[in-house]
Amino acid sequence: MSMTMIGSLFGIATLLFMFSGMPISFALGSVAVVFMFLFMPASALDTITQNVYEEMASITLLSIPLFILKGAAIGKSRAGQDLYLAMHVWMGRIPGGLGIANVFACALFAAMAGSSPATCSAIGSAGIPEMRKRGYSPGFAAGIIAAGGTLGILLPPSVTMILYAVAAEQSLGRLFLAGIFPGLLLVLLFAGYAMLRYRKEHALALAAYERSGTESPMLARESFTRREKFEMLPRVLPFVLLLIGVMVALYGGFATPSETAGLGAMLALALIAVIYKVWRARDVAPILQATLKESTMLMFIIGMSLLFSYVMSYLHISQSTAEWIVGMQLSRWILLATVLVMVIVLGFFLPPVSIILMTAPIILPPLKAAGFDLVWFGVLMTIVMETGLIHPPVGLNIFVIKNIAPDIPLGEIIRGVLPFVVLMLLAVVLICVFPDIATALPDAVMGPVSVGGGAPA
Repeated sequence: MSMTMIGSLFGIATLLFMFSGMPISFALGSVAVVFMFLFMPASALDTITQNVYEEMASITLLSIPLFILKGAAIGKSRAGQDLYLAMHVWMGRIPGGLGIANVFACALFAAMAGSSPATCSAIGSAGIPEMRKRGYSPGFAAGIIAAGGTLGILLPPSVTMILYAVAAEQSLGRLFLAGIFPGLLLVLLFAGYAMLRYRKEHALALAAYERSGTESPMLARESFTRREKFEMLPRVLPFVLLLIGVMVALYGGFATPSETAGLGAMLALALIAVIYKVWRARDVAPILQATLKESTMLMFIIGMSLLFSYVMSYLHISQSTAEWIVGMQLSRWILLATVLVMVIVLGFFLPPVSIILMTAPIILPPLKAAGFDLVWFGVLMTIVMETGLIHPPVGLNIFVIKNIAPDIPLGEIIRGVLPFVVLMLLAVVLICVFPDIATALPDAVMGPVSVGGGAPA
């Protein structure tokens, strides 16, 4: 059978298994096993366990459960609510300060927890009711939290970045650093939109009051004393210091990523024990259960995705597809745009973990041949995959928000997040035009890349 026929059958089988309703890990594993049985030596089936083990025997992947433990420890405590309240108190005087406070709280919590759904749940459970109580429209409030939660897979420590580092064979430290400035760019774009949207809603509320006397909570003024502001700091500063300490340990050369993840997890458990008195077995058990459940699910997806990629490579499907893409002789920017559009479409149906591990063997060789820096591209790909968390039909964060605020219609939530999708795509364009946004910090800290041509000129 020709390579084209095998590749076509492989793609069709993958789609059929995916749309059968089967869990993603089982779908990918089933496709891999079927094609091993049909097109690989019979002895290959005897080495499935060995292949999965060897593919996953990466010290970098060891950091994933530890980062998840760190995120679970913070997410299961009141850290998210305290962080949100502190931001609200300090930004209360800024127009749209409550919305901006939610954006910054999401960014800081995402940087500590590394999980988008956890960020949405922790910050949204307090932030959405408070914004609605003060007159923010339900869709606007939902959009801020859903979009803010996406920062969890861009700002370090990011599980998505860890997987990309493994798949692309790139430095995890460079990837973490490369995500910081783009993450801050998104924070500024989201905060700017929150301020503009607030001004619009405030103007409409004021017009309604002048026209008919209808009062809105948005017209009420709120202020906090200096004492109230400083009283909020003791509950927040330890977690900010935790974040800084983990980054210093990683980039100061004091610890490897896996050691840093373990350090962060232990410090997070110690902090919630001291600050929130979470140290008894019944208090810690939900944290460990959540960590075990999420880690097992994620590692199973990773294992089956790596087996899937191994079969593609053995049958030369990924190599042939990459050669075909190179052979089309597309201009480098058309090639990049085509790849990113493909990632957006895949984001309609698949989580970022599967997208990275399934597509990396196919898309990275042509991009590298075109002279793109794969660390720089990793940032772009991550932002594009983030949009998949807030656009239908999957939109995981949308359904997290729906669970937090079930009375907000799903259509209104979707309309609320769409402006943030546009802002994220704007960020992609800005990083393409000004690649130093992603490359300047890793180059400054770890030195310029010696090979690969850097980001596109």
